[in-house]
Amino acid sequence: MAKQWTAGEILELSNAHWRTFALQAGVVLDLFTVMDNREKDGKQTAVADLAKTLQCDERSLGMLVTALIALGFLDRDGDILSLPEHSRTYLSRNSAAYVGFIIRHQAHIAPGWCKLADSVKTGGPARDISSSHTDDAEEREAFLLGMFNVAMNQAEKIAAALDLSGRKRLLDLGGGPGTYAVFFCRANPDLRATIYDRPTSEPIARGIVRRFGLEDRIDFAGGNFLRDPLPTGYDVVWISQIIHGDTPAEAAKLVVDAGKLCNPGGLLIIQDFVLDNDRRGPAHPALFALNMLTGTEGGQTYTWAEIEAMLRAAGAVAVSRLDIDLPMGCGILVGRMPG
Repeated sequence: MAKQWTAGEILELSNAHWRTFALQAGVVLDLFTVMDNREKDGKQTAVADLAKTLQCDERSLGMLVTALIALGFLDRDGDILSLPEHSRTYLSRNSAAYVGFIIRHQAHIAPGWCKLADSVKTGGPARDISSSHTDDAEEREAFLLGMFNVAMNQAEKIAAALDLSGRKRLLDLGGGPGTYAVFFCRANPDLRATIYDRPTSEPIARGIVRRFGLEDRIDFAGGNFLRDPLPTGYDVVWISQIIHGDTPAEAAKLVVDAGKLCNPGGLLIIQDFVLDNDRRGPAHPALFALNMLTGTEGGQTYTWAEIEAMLRAAGAVAVSRLDIDLPMGCGILVGRMPG
C-alpha cells in the first residue's frame, strides 16, 4: 500500500533541499577542512576566524554555521565552534574517507534540478552536462573523484561477491577513476585490468592506481566508447554506471559492442541504478532518471528486464543477477558469453 502523506510531511519534503544546500555550501567553501586544520593546530575557532580564513561575509557565514550546527555537522560552546567526529571523518579533505567530491559534484548539478519542470516540458537537459571531460578542471575533479567516493563504499564488497577465478584480463569500460579495476585486481592476484575512458580521466585514474600500488597490473586506454574502436580480448568486461547516461539505442549498442570485446566464455557485467520491472521503484533509480533528464540528451535508468534484454542481444547465453545488497538501488547483472 502506498504511503499516506500528511500535509506537514509534504511541506517538509518540499523544503528538504534547504538542508542539502546548507551541507553543500559548507563543503564547497571547505569549511570543514579549515575547522579540522585549526583544531589540529590547537587553535580555537569562532565565526569571525572562519570568515577571515574563508574570505566570507561574517554575518552570512554565521547564518550558515548556525544551520550546520542545527543539522549536526558542527557544534558550539559559547562562541567557540568544534567539529564532530563524523564531520572530521567524511567532510574534511584531510581524511582518507572524505566524501566531499561527490557532494561538490551534486552542488554542480543542482541548478538543473531547479529547472526540472522545464526539462519535463521540453524533454531536454536544463543544465550543462557535468562529466569527466568538462573543460572546468575543478568540476571534472569533483565528478571523477565523486565517482571514486561512491565506488569506495561498495567496490570491495562487489569484488568479493563476483567470482572472477581463472580470469586474466578485465576491461573497466567507462571506468573513470578506475576504482573497480583496483578492487577487482586486489581480490584476484592473477588479474590484469585496463581502464577505458576519456583521456581527461587519465591523470586521476593513474593517481588512484598508484595510490594502491597497482601500476604494473592496471593500464589506461583513452577514447570515446560511443565512437572509437575499443580494445579486445578480455575475459571480463565491466560496465558500471554508464548506460544510464545513454539513450536506449545508445545503451543497447554499447552493450552489443562490449560483448564483442569478450573472449569466448567471457563475462559481460553491468552495474547500474536499476528500476523494478513494474516501474514502482526503488526511489533512488526513479529519481536518478530525473537527474539524467536534467543533464543529458536522452539518458535514463533501466529496468532489470531491459538490461537483461541488452545482454541477450549482445549474445549472452546466460544472464543472472548478482546476489548482493547494494545501496541506492544499485544492481548487477552478469552475462556469460558463448564458448
